[in-house]
Amino acid sequence: MRPVFTPDAAPPAIVIADTRRWLERAVIGLNLCPFAKAPHAKGQIHYAVCDSDDAADWLAQLRTELQALAALDATERETTLLMAPRLLPDFLDFNDFLAEADAVLAQLDLEGTLQIAPFHPRFQFAGTDEDDITNATNRAPYPTLHLIREASIDRAVAAFPEAEAIYEANMATLERLGDEGWAALGVGASAPQGSAR
Repeated sequence: MRPVFTPDAAPPAIVIADTRRWLERAVIGLNLCPFAKAPHAKGQIHYAVCDSDDAADWLAQLRTELQALAALDATERETTLLMAPRLLPDFLDFNDFLAEADAVLAQLDLEGTLQIAPFHPRFQFAGTDEDDITNATNRAPYPTLHLIREASIDRAVAAFPEAEAIYEANMATLERLGDEGWAALGVGASAPQGSAR
C-alpha cells in the first residue's frame, strides 16, 4: 500500500510532527537504528522543512543546514532531518536528486565530516519489488535528507562492531511485521488540512 503523498502537503508543523512520530514509532520503536534513541531523548535532532516546490530551494536549504550542523557542537545538534513535502514524489526522481545533494556536500568541502542518508515514502532498494516490505526501513512520511556526522557513525560502529547485522535484523523485523503491521504503526504523512481523505 502506497503512503499518502500529495503536492499540497501539510504545513511545516505537521510535517515535523509526522516525522517525529515516524522516528519514535518506526525507527526507534522497531529499533531500526540503535543509535537514534539517545539523540532523540537528548533533543539533539534538528528538524527542518523545505516548504517549496522548487528543488533548487531544497538544495539551497540543504547548504544552509549542512553549514549549521558542521558549525555546531554535537552536544547541541547531533543530526538534522530536512524534509521536503512538496517535492519529488516519484522515488526515481528523488534518487536522481541525491547526486545534486552530494554535490553540495562536496562544494562545501564537508565530505568526510558529514554525509547524507536518503529516506522517501516510496523508497525502493535495488533488486526489490515496490511492495517489498523491507523497503520500509528507508520509508519516511516525506522525502527526507538525513544529515549525519561521520564522527557519530565512527562512534556507533565502535560501539556496535557488527553494524552490518543491523541491516539483516531490520529485514527480519519488517518481514515479521508485514504490511498490516507496518500500516498499524500509523507512520505515514498526514492528509493536508481540509482534505476529504
